[in-house]
Amino acid sequence: MPSTRTAPRDSSFLPGDTLAQQFGKPRGAWTADDLADLFRDRGLRIVSLLHVGGDGWLKTLDFVPRSISHFRDVVEGGERADGSQLFAGTGIPSVASDIVLRPRIGSAFLDPFSKEPTLVLMCGHQGRDGKPLPQSPDTILRRAAERVRAETGSELWALGEVEYFLGKRSDEHDIYGADDRGYHAVSPFVFGQKLRRRALAILADLGVPVKYAHSEVGYIEAVQAEGMIWEQHEIELALQPLPAAADSVLLTQWALRNLAHVEGMQCSTDPMMQKGHAGNGLHFHLSPVIDGRHAEVRMADGKLGDHARWLIAGLAQMGGALMAFGNRVDGSFARLVQGKEAPKTIVWGDYDRLALIRLPVVATTEDGRAVAAPTVEFRLPDGSALPHLLLAGVAQAMVEGRNTPNLDEFLDQTSTKRAGKGAGAVNRVPWNSIEVADALVEHRDTLIAGEVFPEVLVDRLVEQLKG
Repeated sequence: MPSTRTAPRDSSFLPGDTLAQQFGKPRGAWTADDLADLFRDRGLRIVSLLHVGGDGWLKTLDFVPRSISHFRDVVEGGERADGSQLFAGTGIPSVASDIVLRPRIGSAFLDPFSKEPTLVLMCGHQGRDGKPLPQSPDTILRRAAERVRAETGSELWALGEVEYFLGKRSDEHDIYGADDRGYHAVSPFVFGQKLRRRALAILADLGVPVKYAHSEVGYIEAVQAEGMIWEQHEIELALQPLPAAADSVLLTQWALRNLAHVEGMQCSTDPMMQKGHAGNGLHFHLSPVIDGRHAEVRMADGKLGDHARWLIAGLAQMGGALMAFGNRVDGSFARLVQGKEAPKTIVWGDYDRLALIRLPVVATTEDGRAVAAPTVEFRLPDGSALPHLLLAGVAQAMVEGRNTPNLDEFLDQTSTKRAGKGAGAVNRVPWNSIEVADALVEHRDTLIAGEVFPEVLVDRLVEQLKG
């Protein structure tokens, strides 16, 4: 299949990746000995096992190693934890709730916010049987990624567009902008540029790849003296395999909140900050990778590539169900109803920012060489999203799209071209949690297929959405 840019592999690492530079080798080649030498030579004090709980938030378990052998025990073997607390309501009984945090050595980084020198490792979860814990968001996403590979012959990559608002107390020196006029604004007309650039440097040190960052359109003036001014920014990450892409979103939000705390600001990813103002989206760009190369979205003859067809069809069918993981609070529905570049109807199209699924333009050099991979953009999720579960659902949707009867007819019926003519199978997105629950029930079998999503997790979520 024709393709564009080669997908970067572990053989190359970011210049800003501090530990990769120190070890002189990519993350996939790191060993426990590398980390032990680092811990001793740098005079580090604490090991932090960072992981994603059942609520989608980052959690940590901290150690002060007593010896190098103790250090190796922690980074190679991990440690037990109470699964009934970390994954409450997912079927783990308190009478048999032991699980194990299992560190990934290649994920290590130095905590830039800890006063005590700290080495951090991202972890997965194992059950008492030594197998990946079915209830873990990390396990669910990795199983979904494996299923996509097995069913479609491609590895699905993704990147998140992390939008956020920074808030500060107003004072007489403020000279900032107005709502809908902040897009790509520069200092001194935005106050968050310094923090945003600091975040970029930190993310590079952590090994989180970034595409670019800029100020966004949202701006909320203070309503009283010394009230809060809010302005919006965005960090768009780079394409990575699904599990790394989800981790990168959480680490980006973690870094931003820590930086805001240090600077005496507030950071919010809420989908709706104030009625009438831009909300925070969390759009995801998706790219199937085949034999190490990003697949074309449109072929030379203008037709969609097979993998793009499957992905678009799956998202168009399951977009409403995926809101259970990507649009999770009341403000999510207010943002969609308001419709400021937020999709209202289930359609797809080239370049259209009001479509649920968009095919963005690809930048090229003068001689026609693409400088970025073509992607399929899923524009429905917002700042309330749980990236691991959402991307797992996207992967399941792609497999479902591959199995769609009369696929070409379905794609024609859901295209913006057909919708613009007032015909076709165009539906609006769900506008309340009951409608999301109905969509989730409709696509329950797709989500649990291949033992990706545990049945109890989906059923419990349906109950919660129905209230």
